[in-house]
Amino acid sequence: MSDSTLTRGREATPFERKLLARQRPSDPLWRDLLGEELRRLRHEQGRTLGETADRAGISPQYLSEIERGRKEPSSEMIAAVGGALDVTLVDLTLAVAEAVRTPQRSRTTASVLALAA
Repeated sequence: MSDSTLTRGREATPFERKLLARQRPSDPLWRDLLGEELRRLRHEQGRTLGETADRAGISPQYLSEIERGRKEPSSEMIAAVGGALDVTLVDLTLAVAEAVRTPQRSRTTASVLALAA
Protein backbone atom coordinates (compact mmCIF):
# COMPACT_ATOMS: atom_id res chain seq x y z
CA MET A 1 0.00 0.00 0.00
CA SER A 2 1.54 3.25 -1.03
CA ASP A 3 1.28 6.48 0.89
CA SER A 4 -0.87 8.02 -1.85
CA THR A 5 -3.26 5.02 -1.88
CA LEU A 6 -3.92 5.35 1.83
CA THR A 7 -4.07 9.13 2.08
CA ARG A 8 -5.41 10.01 -1.38
CA GLY A 9 -3.04 12.94 -1.78
CA ARG A 10 -3.49 14.50 1.66
CA GLU A 11 -1.02 14.44 4.54
CA ALA A 12 -1.05 11.14 6.46
CA THR A 13 -2.42 11.09 9.99
CA PRO A 14 -0.20 9.73 12.79
CA PHE A 15 -2.16 6.44 12.71
CA GLU A 16 -1.73 6.15 8.94
CA ARG A 17 2.01 6.83 9.24
CA LYS A 18 2.30 4.00 11.80
CA LEU A 19 0.32 1.69 9.55
CA LEU A 20 2.50 2.48 6.56
CA ALA A 21 5.69 2.00 8.60
CA ARG A 22 4.56 -1.44 9.83
CA GLN A 23 3.43 -2.83 6.51
CA ARG A 24 6.00 -4.89 4.67
CA PRO A 25 6.06 -4.57 0.87
CA SER A 26 5.51 -8.32 0.56
CA ASP A 27 2.34 -8.42 2.71
CA PRO A 28 -0.52 -9.67 0.53
CA LEU A 29 -3.85 -7.92 0.50
CA TRP A 30 -6.87 -9.88 1.76
CA ARG A 31 -8.81 -9.16 -1.42
CA ASP A 32 -5.99 -10.57 -3.57
CA LEU A 33 -5.82 -13.80 -1.58
CA LEU A 34 -9.61 -14.10 -1.52
CA GLY A 35 -9.72 -13.70 -5.29
CA GLU A 36 -6.99 -16.31 -5.76
CA GLU A 37 -8.88 -18.78 -3.56
CA LEU A 38 -12.21 -18.18 -5.31
CA ARG A 39 -10.61 -18.65 -8.72
CA ARG A 40 -8.79 -21.78 -7.53
CA LEU A 41 -12.05 -23.28 -6.24
CA ARG A 42 -13.91 -22.38 -9.42
CA HIS A 43 -11.24 -23.94 -11.63
CA GLU A 44 -11.01 -27.00 -9.39
CA GLN A 45 -14.76 -27.52 -9.87
CA GLY A 46 -14.56 -26.92 -13.61
CA ARG A 47 -17.03 -24.02 -13.46
CA THR A 48 -17.00 -21.04 -15.77
CA LEU A 49 -17.03 -17.44 -14.61
CA GLY A 50 -20.56 -17.05 -16.04
CA GLU A 51 -21.93 -20.16 -14.34
CA THR A 52 -20.52 -19.18 -10.98
CA ALA A 53 -21.70 -15.59 -11.28
CA ASP A 54 -25.21 -16.74 -12.21
CA ARG A 55 -25.35 -19.07 -9.21
CA ALA A 56 -24.14 -16.26 -6.94
CA GLY A 57 -26.56 -13.71 -8.39
CA ILE A 58 -23.86 -11.29 -9.52
CA SER A 59 -22.49 -10.22 -12.89
CA PRO A 60 -19.57 -12.11 -14.45
CA GLN A 61 -17.70 -8.80 -14.63
CA TYR A 62 -18.04 -8.27 -10.88
CA LEU A 63 -16.91 -11.82 -10.13
CA SER A 64 -13.92 -11.32 -12.42
CA GLU A 65 -12.99 -8.15 -10.54
CA ILE A 66 -13.28 -10.00 -7.21
CA GLU A 67 -11.07 -12.82 -8.49
CA ARG A 68 -8.46 -10.33 -9.72
CA GLY A 69 -8.45 -8.51 -6.37
CA ARG A 70 -9.84 -5.32 -7.89
CA LYS A 71 -12.95 -5.21 -5.67
CA GLU A 72 -13.35 -5.45 -1.91
CA PRO A 73 -16.61 -7.42 -1.73
CA SER A 74 -18.96 -7.31 1.25
CA SER A 75 -19.35 -10.37 3.46
CA GLU A 76 -22.74 -10.95 1.81
CA MET A 77 -21.10 -11.04 -1.63
CA ILE A 78 -18.34 -13.34 -0.41
CA ALA A 79 -20.97 -15.66 1.09
CA ALA A 80 -22.96 -15.63 -2.17
CA VAL A 81 -19.92 -16.54 -4.27
CA GLY A 82 -18.83 -19.11 -1.71
CA GLY A 83 -22.31 -20.61 -1.79
CA ALA A 84 -22.17 -20.79 -5.57
CA LEU A 85 -18.95 -22.78 -5.15
CA ASP A 86 -20.43 -24.97 -2.38
CA VAL A 87 -18.08 -23.63 0.31
CA THR A 88 -19.10 -21.95 3.56
CA LEU A 89 -17.99 -18.46 4.48
CA VAL A 90 -16.09 -19.93 7.45
CA ASP A 91 -14.21 -22.45 5.29
CA LEU A 92 -13.40 -19.79 2.72
CA THR A 93 -12.15 -17.42 5.42
CA LEU A 94 -9.99 -20.16 6.93
CA ALA A 95 -8.50 -20.97 3.52
CA VAL A 96 -7.60 -17.33 2.94
CA ALA A 97 -6.18 -17.01 6.48
CA GLU A 98 -3.99 -20.05 5.81
CA ALA A 99 -2.80 -18.44 2.57
CA VAL A 100 -1.72 -15.38 4.58
CA ARG A 101 0.42 -17.65 6.78
CA THR A 102 1.94 -19.56 3.88
CA PRO A 103 4.93 -18.01 2.11
CA GLN A 104 4.29 -16.99 -1.50
CA ARG A 105 6.44 -19.74 -2.98
CA SER A 106 4.59 -22.45 -1.06
CA ARG A 107 1.18 -21.02 -2.04
CA THR A 108 2.16 -20.98 -5.70
CA THR A 109 3.51 -24.51 -5.52
CA ALA A 110 0.39 -25.73 -3.69
CA SER A 111 -1.86 -24.09 -6.26
CA VAL A 112 0.04 -25.65 -9.16
CA LEU A 113 -0.07 -29.07 -7.50
CA ALA A 114 -3.81 -28.73 -6.78
CA LEU A 115 -4.52 -27.85 -10.41
CA ALA A 116 -2.37 -30.72 -11.65
CA ALA A 117 -4.18 -33.26 -9.47
